[in-house]
Amino acid sequence: MKVCEICGKGTMMVGHRVKLRGHYNPTVKKRKYPNLQKATLPSGKKGLVCAKCLKKLTTRAVV
Repeated sequence: MKVCEICGKGTMMVGHRVKLRGHYNPTVKKRKYPNLQKATLPSGKKGLVCAKCLKKLTTRAVV
């Protein structure tokens, strides 16, 4: 499953059924996925981490 190992961010359903594109072509819900990257966690094992948490990990390691 696509979930960040640190913050738990997962897939989201965005939008709802509205008639923006015309009466006969309504828009529907879309699934948005987080930007997950493979990285080494602070515990030493590897896992999927979202880009935001990955930035936090790298800045903490440098400082």
